Amino acid sequence: MTHRPSLRPLPPKLTMDERRANLELAKRARHERADVKAAISAGRISIFNAINDPRDSIQRMKVIELLEAIPGVGPARAALIMEKRKISLSRRIAGLGPHQLKSLRQEAGIMKLDPQRGSLIVMSGPGGVGKSTITQYLKGDPRFWVSISVTTRAPRSTEKNGVDYFFVTENKFDQMIANDEFLEWAEFAGARYGTPKQAVAEWRDLGKHVLLEIEIAGARQIRASDPSAKLVFIAPPSWEELASRLANRGTDSSERRAARLALAREEMAAAGEFDTTIVNEQVEGVVSQMVSLATALQE
Repeated sequence: MTHRPSLRPLPPKLTMDERRANLELAKRARHERADVKAAISAGRISIFNAINDPRDSIQRMKVIELLEAIPGVGPARAALIMEKRKISLSRRIAGLGPHQLKSLRQEAGIMKLDPQRGSLIVMSGPGGVGKSTITQYLKGDPRFWVSISVTTRAPRSTEKNGVDYFFVTENKFDQMIANDEFLEWAEFAGARYGTPKQAVAEWRDLGKHVLLEIEIAGARQIRASDPSAKLVFIAPPSWEELASRLANRGTDSSERRAARLALAREEMAAAGEFDTTIVNEQVEGVVSQMVSLATALQE
């Protein structure tokens, strides 16, 4: 019986123009990686500036390359650090998990290489204005960490504890208030929501910009407790458009729609309390403005 070799699909044939384009992209990526390593070696940036760099060429770099670029480290010590911190030698920046990032932060502290602290951005605005969509965009940006709130409400069928919210009992929430564990907390629609103080501080220490998507009452508390925070109000292009969005929510009763409209009017009146107002005409434009704002605050 003869065995035939398994046939594997051939790679697609590229045109000369496509090959040139791919070579140009690879060349540009090499230059970008080299520039980042040179900046680390010269002390102009920390490894955390590189870890938070959103460019694909940097996110695909191996973590050990960053460590090797630190003055006085080199390949041998970099490998020892990776082993000590239980990070695979093949791990790329984009694959770093939260525990590994915190472990690298500890190592950076030992080496006196503290990263530049991230900024705190508080985003609020009326219901239906598109805050959740903006948040989803920023979740995919390695420069940002989106805070996960603690809540006393029951989880919905699609929600996961520790991913969407931390779901706790009323007694646990009371205990957290008593222990001063919240940066802010507020009651909304019959449930309480709070921002864990420790997590915000830890991620800012890692050089991440922390985004809080919270209600206006919570934003007011942040204003009082942390003057360095930047409060951003997301406004609709017009009241008519916002009212139309709220009225067209198919899951709401007529009474619920009326209550949402009344609340939205109150929330719109609070815009003057915020540092910046961004009109949500196009989500990509809002996201770009949020990134620019956070970066400017860190400089």
